Amino acid sequence: MAQYGATPKQQNGYPLAQHFPRYHLLLATGTLLVVAISLLLWPDHTVEAKRNSVELAMDLEPLFTATSPPAAVVETEAPATPSQWTDLKVRSGDSLAKLFSRAGLTAQALYELTSSLDDTKPLTRLYPGQTIRFNVAEGSLQALHIIASRLESVLYQRADEGFTVEHIAKKPEVRQRHINGAINSSLYMAASDSGLPDKLVMELANIFGGVIDFVYDVRRGDRFFVMFEEHFVDGEQVGVGPILAAHFNNRGHSYSAFRYVHENGDIDYYSEDGVSMRKAFLRAPLDFSRISSGFNPNRLHPIFKTSRPHRGIDYAAPTGTPVFAAGDGRVVQSGFTAANGNFVVIQHGQEYTTKYLHLNKRAVKSGARVKQQQVIGWVGSTGYATGPHLHYEFLVNGVHRNPRTILAKLPKAKSIGPQEMARFDRQIGGLQLQLATYTRQTQLASAQTNSDGF
Repeated sequence: MAQYGATPKQQNGYPLAQHFPRYHLLLATGTLLVVAISLLLWPDHTVEAKRNSVELAMDLEPLFTATSPPAAVVETEAPATPSQWTDLKVRSGDSLAKLFSRAGLTAQALYELTSSLDDTKPLTRLYPGQTIRFNVAEGSLQALHIIASRLESVLYQRADEGFTVEHIAKKPEVRQRHINGAINSSLYMAASDSGLPDKLVMELANIFGGVIDFVYDVRRGDRFFVMFEEHFVDGEQVGVGPILAAHFNNRGHSYSAFRYVHENGDIDYYSEDGVSMRKAFLRAPLDFSRISSGFNPNRLHPIFKTSRPHRGIDYAAPTGTPVFAAGDGRVVQSGFTAANGNFVVIQHGQEYTTKYLHLNKRAVKSGARVKQQQVIGWVGSTGYATGPHLHYEFLVNGVHRNPRTILAKLPKAKSIGPQEMARFDRQIGGLQLQLATYTRQTQLASAQTNSDGF
């Protein structure tokens, strides 16, 4: 039995450890080692807090070095959460509601915008390919930017109450460009090869359409010189303006035309003497086609194989080619017959009548007033026709006349009056000098090239 007064380490004269089995001793020793290692590797909370404080100070150091010291900072309100712009392209069939949904906005956001506006038309005039920009912060619409073109857009911005509207119109930089070309096959091919935009090729033909028949009169070697505007925004071309001046050498004859803006805003083209380039009637009611059958009172009809008078000109052209009114007038008939197919008849004053037969479709109705060069229909092969073409007739006092030869005897359009000549000369003076200089330099360069054998 244990004796009173003995120390814990000595019982029966032996140390206390000797009374435990060896297995228990090994287990206790291992546990003590694990605890000791853990204490060495796991810092206390004080050390961890110090480490975090050092790291936070390092992160904030650039902020304070870029601004005033912390002691000098005046306490202000926290800045709002930054907003982000999201650009969406309008797809076919899209509505503003669908675009709002794609931008992550609710129908309530759309209602909040539209209900605060007096004019919502720009919001409904969407077209495929258009860009709509959304500025959203914390799920709330801050601004909406509808970009109609590189030049025009509408910006809606959140205000204290509702949204404000700003119509933005950029003014393009206007540059002048000169182009010239020589005709080898057709005006269209030569103008396209020279770099003249398609839109201006048609405009060039329209300008000289009263003095040059681009179906009959154009010959290989004819030359043209054109001055026109180009429009740029931020250094990128966004469109072309009108032809300012042009010169055409046709079969040994020279014609010049200058753009003139009247006091009432009307625009037309005139020669340097103020004579209108626009005649009372076009020399051809459609562009860049070929004549398949001319005016012939004894023509053999291609379908009935009998001798029947051909009282007009047939212009063979692809189906869908636009057909123009040859002059100002009133549509007296627009209909369909088995022989003529779709047809239009226009009365020009008391003396003159023009007819347009075998149209694929008509663009005007009986009784309508039309202007020269207005589209009245499209080439087709309706009625008695062997292929797509326009049959064109010209009547003077009810008598058929050859459209090509009668035009030289018809009155011209109004020219510049004596009282307006001074204003006309001032407006076209610079254009006239530029066109003459460019034409002369181009011709000299061409002559030099030819003399050098190139």
